[in-house]
Amino acid sequence: MIRTLAVTHQGEVLMDKPLSEIKVEDYKWIWADFSEPTPEETRLLDTHFHFHPLAIEDCMHVLQRPKLDHYEDVQFFVLHALNETTLSAEEVDLFVGKSIFVTYHLHEQFELEEARERVMEEIDSRKGWSGGPMLAAYTVMDKLVDNYFPSLYMIEDELAELDSRGSSESVEELMSQVFDVRSRLLKLRRTIVPMRDLMYRILNSQHIQSNVEERMYFGDIYDHLLKLTDMIEADREMTADLRDSYISLNSNRMNSIMKTLTVITTIFMPLTLIAGIYGMNFNVMPELDFPYGYPIVLLLMLLLGGSMVLWFRRRGWFK
Repeated sequence: MIRTLAVTHQGEVLMDKPLSEIKVEDYKWIWADFSEPTPEETRLLDTHFHFHPLAIEDCMHVLQRPKLDHYEDVQFFVLHALNETTLSAEEVDLFVGKSIFVTYHLHEQFELEEARERVMEEIDSRKGWSGGPMLAAYTVMDKLVDNYFPSLYMIEDELAELDSRGSSESVEELMSQVFDVRSRLLKLRRTIVPMRDLMYRILNSQHIQSNVEERMYFGDIYDHLLKLTDMIEADREMTADLRDSYISLNSNRMNSIMKTLTVITTIFMPLTLIAGIYGMNFNVMPELDFPYGYPIVLLLMLLLGGSMVLWFRRRGWFK
């Protein structure tokens, strides 16, 4: 599906006019959005807009790393949107010219619809749209980056909950959840860090003709990406701390169990020795004929076990 937005030289906006009826020179600037395009619609990138074949090829090969390429009077951007369900990246391609703005994406992106509404509002208010396509590109980038925050905030809430549940669940379950969070943070990092590097290149590119105000807008997106990167690194450190804490907790629990078993085994070792001696099947054993031998041995075993328990308690083995 192709949706269009055309701005006339008089400032009027024409929505969803067929692309075949639009001549670029008749308008101040136009925006064509290729959403889940068919092969026939994709060919319009060449037949109607005459974009460079390499840029069109990059649109067809998913998933490209975020980048910026310069083709004569058109800037080609590869951006990454974030799928909130899978946290996987989805490619969004932009072609930005003096009077042309084309967005191309194989998956439906609600951020593009929000950007479209934002552009309409700005055009109606007559504010800041002298640059047209470049500021429209900024709006799309801003919406894509803003959509990164909710997923990261959700992960931070999970980390806070994990930190408070350290003593109520088994270590195995907690470790599994921590590694799941680390895996999702890695997915976010693979999307956000390349976008941060791309935004840095946009700010320092000599090929992009933009005024000071436009660079301020792009600088704001770069600041957001820096904040996202710092948040991810802090969350990764927190998961590492939680992992180490759970490992230490598991080791302490194991040491406590082993200590308890060691105490029990140590107490029963002399008792087992005595019982083993008196359990030998020999005919000639002096103790067998002694009438008080059995209660005396039981009393001896009880005293020996009790004294060992008291000794271990004084040594602090039961704490």
